[in-house]
Amino acid sequence: MTAPDADREVPLADDDLDILPDTTSDERDEGWGDHYGDEAQAADQRLLEDRPPHW
Repeated sequence: MTAPDADREVPLADDDLDILPDTTSDERDEGWGDHYGDEAQAADQRLLEDRPPHW
């Protein structure tokens, strides 16, 4: 019986394999039933411009 080789590297077929996404579908706007377009981006920009100076 041989001892396990702890330093052995196991090559993966795809190094860029995305097993779990960074965000799930329920964390995105579509998951909440929201569908934003250019209007929402304009509103976001307006809110950023109107931000108080202490932020």
